[in-house]
Formats: sequence, structure tokens, C-alpha cells
Amino acid sequence: MKRLSIELVPRSVEGLKEDLSMLKKLDLNIDVINIPDLLRFETRSWEGAAAAQEFYPAAIPHIRAMDIDLTKPLPMAKFFKEKHIHEVLVIEGDPPQDMKHTVYPTVTTDVIRKFREELPGIRVYAGIDQYRGSMQQEEYRIRRKLQAGAAGFFTQPFYDMRFLEMYQDMLDGLEVYWGVSPIQSERSQSYWELKNHVVFPKKFVPTLDWSIDFGRRVVENADKMNSSVYIMPIKGNLEEYLNGIFH
Repeated sequence: MKRLSIELVPRSVEGLKEDLSMLKKLDLNIDVINIPDLLRFETRSWEGAAAAQEFYPAAIPHIRAMDIDLTKPLPMAKFFKEKHIHEVLVIEGDPPQDMKHTVYPTVTTDVIRKFREELPGIRVYAGIDQYRGSMQQEEYRIRRKLQAGAAGFFTQPFYDMRFLEMYQDMLDGLEVYWGVSPIQSERSQSYWELKNHVVFPKKFVPTLDWSIDFGRRVVENADKMNSSVYIMPIKGNLEEYLNGIFH
């Protein structure tokens, strides 16, 4: 495998460090920690990334495009330089529940370009959402992000190897982190079906055992293709899930 990335939610700096300590004890060959930017928590993604770099050599904070005012300099630029953060993932972001949080009509390609202009030393990644439309439509979005300066991509979780292999063919030659995430209940399955429009394969079952087995297959495929994997575990089953895939 080229690179293994694990996502950890920054509920607090202290809680994040507890998760990072637990990861260290699992003795996995983790290359980078991804930190999402969730408005319901006080810790911002770049603050979490700085904490993660105390445990692992690299961390990638998520930046929500709709939070960026294009008329002003990047608000986290100084922090990035001070904390030696060299990678970032630019996503569209979900509208805030609390409308006191200011958002802008900024799209990901604008923010990718802004990073390239204001922080040229930062490696900028973009997201792939393989469920939001047709493959043709998503490929067009990917090409636009490449044109804006994206160096690579992180996908939404896959649940069907056939679908993943179709995207591998389409994205041949690009740097892609193939996403996996466990589903352990029918309620979670319904969430992915209704909110993210996932179509699950016929033999899918919402259990940890199925998720572990599928995660192993994605990792084996990444080993064969020399590509990267992006694991988005749920806090409650983090240790069991990762141990199941890698041990």
C-alpha cells in the first residue's frame, strides 16, 4: 500500500489525543491522520491536525469551502506555517445547523486555487463523492478540481468492490485514497441510502464482520495496485474494526 490514512473526529484536543494514543498501541503502519472540521465541536480541524502531528508524521485537516471568504486571506494560513502542516483536504461542507455561523457561496475549486496562490507549499487534496450523480458527472468535477490545482483525492466510503474497480479504471494515474467505513446497523444503512444515495450490493449485511471483511479486500486491492486507503471508523468500534482489518 502506498499510504494508510485514518480519520479521527476532534471532539476535543484531549479526546483526540486519547484516540491517537490508542491508535499507537495498535502498532499499525499509519502514515497520516485525517481530521474533519465539524462545527458542533469547538476544536477546528487544523488545531486537531497539529495535535495529531505529535503522534504521527503527517496530518490532513479538512477545510470547508463554504467557510472561506474569497475576499480575505486564508484565516488558517499563519497557523499552518507555524505548525508545519503541509497537506489539506478541501471539501464543500454541509450547511451549519446554527445560522449564526457565517458561510459563503464559495466552491471547492475556488478554495483549491486560493491555497495554491497563498500557500503554494501546501499539497491540496479534493473529495470524490461517487454517489451524488453519474460517473460521467463526477469525472467532470474531478477534472475541474485537477485544473484548479488538486494533487489527489479522497473518496466517500465504498461498499462494493465492483463499483470501486470501475472508479479505479476511470481514475487510473491519479493519486486516490479509497475510502472505507463500517456500517453496523440497519439504521446506519438507511442513513447512507437516504442521505448519500448509496446502493448496497445484494450480499451486504450491516454488521462489523461484513465491514471488516470488506475493509480487508480494499486493503488487499490497494496493496496490489500500490494505491492508498482512507479509513473512516466510528469511535465506538475503532480498535476492534482496525484490528479486524489488519491483524
